[in-house]
Amino acid sequence: MTDRFQPSDLCGIILAAGEGKRLQPLIRRWRGDDLPKQYVQFTESRSLLQQTIDRARRLIPSDRLFTIVDRKHLGYAEVWRQIENRPRGTVILQPENKETGPGVLLPLMRIYKYHPNSTVVIFPSDHFIRQENLFIDHVDLACRLVAEDPSRLILLGMQPTGPDPEYGYILPGGEIGHLNPSGVLEAIRFIEKPEARAASELVRRGGLWNTMVMVVKTKRLLALARAVAPELLGSFDTLLDAIGTPEEVEAAQAIYQNIPSINFSKDLLERFPLRDPSSLAVLPVRGVYWSDWGSVHRVVSDLRKMGQISPLLSMETDESLLVGQSR
Repeated sequence: MTDRFQPSDLCGIILAAGEGKRLQPLIRRWRGDDLPKQYVQFTESRSLLQQTIDRARRLIPSDRLFTIVDRKHLGYAEVWRQIENRPRGTVILQPENKETGPGVLLPLMRIYKYHPNSTVVIFPSDHFIRQENLFIDHVDLACRLVAEDPSRLILLGMQPTGPDPEYGYILPGGEIGHLNPSGVLEAIRFIEKPEARAASELVRRGGLWNTMVMVVKTKRLLALARAVAPELLGSFDTLLDAIGTPEEVEAAQAIYQNIPSINFSKDLLERFPLRDPSSLAVLPVRGVYWSDWGSVHRVVSDLRKMGQISPLLSMETDESLLVGQSR
């Protein structure tokens, strides 16, 4: 590959607007409140959101790193503490939770207005990653590959440790000749949270867990989304003129009042290959421990392995939470 990657062309979106309802029993026992999980300091001195910001800033300038949060999260002092020093204009408040589709599109429209020719990296904020430098090296490689082939949306995929039905899966195909020897593969299908039997079959066929960390040209992502959800994109088009003006908040509220809840993975990403079979690619990530902290079991298991279980969470408490969740 020729080295045409330009760091000044790079923007990022951190998704931090979720409620994390499945972890609320654990957090309530731990903290005594319902602070969404991405703001909780599970380990050391950083929350999951702070870890995500720190990782992203190793690649993306702070003034091009946009974080979307839900307006009602501002009711927590801890949330203010974690976002108050972000550069002006980089914290995007969504009026209400309409799932991850609008959660991606709202900050993406701001990036499109001010950086229309940019490459964007999308980071969920509820993942635990041990080898952070190595992970960002993979993100950097994905950015360089998108610079080489701007038609691709490149997802980072993890080797499964088992057929977990709570994850999204990417079914990889063959190597992409003009991007060799990067290791990036065609992405044949994307399957969000398959049933247990289907998950086992996907693992057998070499399926990878989808980290939902993705790299894509801003214009390309908007074009793909418009192809599969034209009405949704039409709604967000009306926001462009208002961005950066006093009317922006009111314009965003009007959009959110009239759009349905849209899951980015299920309702958009899965449909991209149906419209354009060569739109998705996957970059397998090697040598990194990654975990999506979406369940009590996963969080408790990882914390136990690290020896960082809070004394507030006794064995009995852990088990009751796990049983309650499984029911």
